[in-house]
Amino acid sequence: MIPETMVNPIGVNLDADAIEDAWLSLVTAADRHEFGGAVALIARHGKIALHRATGWAVREPEAHRSPMGEDTIFDLASLTKVTATTPSILHLVASGAFDLDTPARALLPIFREEGVPPEVTVRRLLSHSAGFVAWLPVFLEDSGPDAYLRGIAREPLAYAPGTQVVYSDPSFITLGEIVRQVSGMSVADYAEAHVFAPLGMTDTLFRPSAGHRLRIAATEIGNDFEAVKVPDQVPAGGPWRTGMIRGEVHDGNAWYGLAGVAGHAGLFGTALDLFRYGQMWLNGGELDGTRILPEDLVADATSAQAGEERDRRGLGWLLSPGDAARDDDSGLGVGPRGYGHTGFTGTSLWMDPDAGMVVVLLTNRVHPTVTTTYMTTRARFMQTVIGAAR
Repeated sequence: MIPETMVNPIGVNLDADAIEDAWLSLVTAADRHEFGGAVALIARHGKIALHRATGWAVREPEAHRSPMGEDTIFDLASLTKVTATTPSILHLVASGAFDLDTPARALLPIFREEGVPPEVTVRRLLSHSAGFVAWLPVFLEDSGPDAYLRGIAREPLAYAPGTQVVYSDPSFITLGEIVRQVSGMSVADYAEAHVFAPLGMTDTLFRPSAGHRLRIAATEIGNDFEAVKVPDQVPAGGPWRTGMIRGEVHDGNAWYGLAGVAGHAGLFGTALDLFRYGQMWLNGGELDGTRILPEDLVADATSAQAGEERDRRGLGWLLSPGDAARDDDSGLGVGPRGYGHTGFTGTSLWMDPDAGMVVVLLTNRVHPTVTTTYMTTRARFMQTVIGAAR
């Protein structure tokens, strides 16, 4: 495996003062309660130049307060899309199970039954251009994978496939179910067998056990953020959660409707594991002689498939916003070939091939309640880190 010892930033041609300034901005933000706490990992050319923690894994209630650690496990939220589902789909493509332009209806019987058009393809699902809505709370009516597929299939398309980009959880729920239908394995089991275990990502998992709980960063106290989006409604399987969420996936569709395993959310992991994963992508699909994905699919996944300017999409990945970046963009300052993703809970992973960098920033910005002020802090952190490359 890649050596996990730290190197001085200067040793990989990074401005050490800039890296320290970037780190201190996170310490200050934690003190301002922009998030409970944070773990950052900055690597260049496969060597870790910074790996630190600040703030609290649990800040409230005070009786349960615990500090953030470098090995804290986070609810990765939508990083699930690019860390579990995207590589699983691409691995199946590489194996010849289907290709990127296969219609989803050819792989999902429910989609055929419900008349989903053939223009909804695997490629368009991966690039958020399949015509699906952004969010669909199926858990208010039913639960289970088949109920979700039927609910997604029956929802009218929001636009003609291939004509727009709308960031869509239902698209990745569908992709997770394609993994299950084609391979006979859940996306959790498939990703573990073909991605996580081969890369030595020992702390990356769905449905963490009770034994993991004390290492996991807390998220929201209750599910108020989602509950207010559907006033006077409750999940079909029971009431909304009201206590501190720790060790259970925060996302409602993943928790209430899909038992913690879904293509769009549900994955937990650490900064160190995400570094290994990101380095595999920078290396063209392999890490220390273990090939996970072929180079041509890595190139496709990290090049523009849909969208423009600030919302250019590869296969799963968000591509660098470049000169179109705003002050709160998670990829602010990333080079033109960069790609990354974020998660609602406050997580992000970016790779910059031109700088040879992997940048992991994990926060629990939804603890104890959801905040948005951290977005500018995150963007400036990224801008400073990438700017430190010499």
